[in-house]
Amino acid sequence: MSDTYNPFEKQYEITRQSLELISYYNFGVSIETKSNLIIRDIDIFKEINKKADVILKFTITSADDNLSQRVEPGVCVSSERLKAMKKLSKEGLFVGTLLTPIIPFITDSEDNIRNVIRLSYENGAKFVFSMGGVTLRENQREYFYEQLDKIFPKIKEKYIKTYGNNYFCYPLNKNLNKIFKEECEKYGLLYKMNDIVKAYKKQIQQEEQLTFI
Repeated sequence: MSDTYNPFEKQYEITRQSLELISYYNFGVSIETKSNLIIRDIDIFKEINKKADVILKFTITSADDNLSQRVEPGVCVSSERLKAMKKLSKEGLFVGTLLTPIIPFITDSEDNIRNVIRLSYENGAKFVFSMGGVTLRENQREYFYEQLDKIFPKIKEKYIKTYGNNYFCYPLNKNLNKIFKEECEKYGLLYKMNDIVKAYKKQIQQEEQLTFI
């Protein structure tokens, strides 16, 4: 599992070549990324958008760059993703935010949720979608706990005490769902998947089938 715009993409341009094929065969495209390298391919996205559906999603888990850098090392900070989002939006492309995962005890503050939604709106997002907390498979949990010990000391103990071996680890603050919906509605942002899909799908007129009758 890899970001469409992982660090090797800058050199090898595999994603760009794939987009050229997608455009050639008149397909649409849906992309999720944590990279601002996506703006390199604005020309192809606009070309595809003339013929088919395009939806571009930025994963943004924290409104604070310092926290973003700690949680997601190796990728550009949130503010750089938001700048890329704004640029894509100004080119008429359908963009938005994936506020997921919401990491218990780290990014699950009410202020963070509000700020991510506000910044998304200010940078041209049409939607913010969230699936809530963190999912931890057995081996994944081991690695996650190792990183917590390195970056957020004493947080691991909270996970063990609160969630045990649960696969789903949702934030304890049940008010977050309400805040998420209220903030999205406040800024006129879509947040339900059905509404998001409906909004970005083009209503292509089907040619009437010829009949010999």
